[in-house]
Amino acid sequence: MTHPLSLPLSDGTLAPFSPTATPLVLRAPARPFTRTAFAAAHVVSDPLAETVPWTTPPAVDWDATLAVRHALWDQGLGLAEAMDTAQRGMGVDWPTAAELIRRTMAEAKAHPLRPRVACGAGTDKYRPADLSTEDAIVAAYAEQMEVIEAAGGQVILMASRTLPAIGADAEAYHRVYGRLIGQAAAPIILHWLGDAFDPKLTGYWGSADVATATETVLDLIETHAAKVDGIKISLLDQAHEEAFRARLPEGVKLYTGDDFNYAPLIAGDGEHHSHALLGIFAAIAPAAAQALEALAKDDLDTYTRLLDPTVPLSREIFRAPTQYYKAGIAFMAWLNGRQSHFLMPGGFQSSRGIVHYASVFRLADAARLLRDPDLATARMRHLLALNGID
Repeated sequence: MTHPLSLPLSDGTLAPFSPTATPLVLRAPARPFTRTAFAAAHVVSDPLAETVPWTTPPAVDWDATLAVRHALWDQGLGLAEAMDTAQRGMGVDWPTAAELIRRTMAEAKAHPLRPRVACGAGTDKYRPADLSTEDAIVAAYAEQMEVIEAAGGQVILMASRTLPAIGADAEAYHRVYGRLIGQAAAPIILHWLGDAFDPKLTGYWGSADVATATETVLDLIETHAAKVDGIKISLLDQAHEEAFRARLPEGVKLYTGDDFNYAPLIAGDGEHHSHALLGIFAAIAPAAAQALEALAKDDLDTYTRLLDPTVPLSREIFRAPTQYYKAGIAFMAWLNGRQSHFLMPGGFQSSRGIVHYASVFRLADAARLLRDPDLATARMRHLLALNGID
C-alpha cells in the first residue's frame, strides 16, 4: 500500500493525505453544447533547450504543447490560443506566440471535431516606448491580427498595457478599437482583463471607475455590434457581469472570464447566460465538458454536481496575486501526465509555493480531476521532496 503524502498546510504543519475520489473519465460529448466554451491553454517548455529562462525567448516543446490542445478538443471544448494563460507578456514573446498560433490552427483544421479556435492579438511585439501614438498602437494590433486571420483563427483583441500607459481616454479607445474592428475580416471578441490579472491594465477603457468604463465599452459594442462576436470580461465580479450582459445588443455574447463565479454565470438566470473563455477550463476540462453536456440536456442537477466541486480548486489556482494562476494550470497538466516535467517559460513555476501546490492537489482530488491518482501522487511526492518534505 502506498504511504500517504505529508502535505503542508497554511499554518506550517504537515498532514497525511491520499487521493480517494474516483476520477472522471475523459470522453467526447454526446451532444453539442448550448454554450460556446473556450479553454485558454498554456505553453509547455522544452527543459533541454531552455538554458537562460529569464533572458532568452522560451524554448517550446511543440509536441507536448499541441497534445494539451488536442486533449481539450477531444472533449468538445474550443480553444483560446496565445492568451495570458499562454504567458503572453510573462515569458512568451510575440514570435513564439505567432508560431504557436500557426501550429495550433493547422492542427485544429485537421481535428475531426473541427474545434473553434480564437487567438489573441495584442501589441506586445513592441516596447511601450515605441507605441506612443494611436496610429502606432493600431498598426501593432493589425500586424498580429493579420497573422491570426491568415492562419484561419478568430481574433480576440487582447487588452493592451500600452493604452493605459499613454493615458488613453474614452474617446481614444473608441478611435483605436473602431479602426481595429473595421479592419477585421470577421467579428472579433473584445477582452476586458481586470487589474487583478494584470495591474498594468488599471484604468482600461479610459477610467479606473468600473461604472464609467462599462458605459464606454457598451457604447463601443453598440456602435460596432455587427462586427463584435462578444466580449470576455475578467473582473471577478458576478453582479457586474450579470448586469453587463443584460445590456448587450442582441447576438453579442458575454464570454465569462470569471474564474471564481463561472458556474452560476454559465448556467444563467433564466433570461440571460454567459458563455465561457476561461483559463480554468484547461485544468478542469473533464468536469467542464461533461457539465456543459448536462446543461445542453437541461440537466441542471448533473451540471451543478460536476462543476460546483471545481470552484474551490479554481479559487485556489486564481487566488491573489491572480496573475500567477498560470502556474496552477501547468501544475495540473503535469499531475495528469500531459507533460513530463513542471518547468514553465521564464521559470514561472516558481511564482507559487509548495503550500499552494499542495492545496491544488487536494482540491483536484475532491473535484475528481486527478486522471491517474497513482501517477499524480508519485509526482506530488517528488515535488514535496524537492521542497524538503519527506
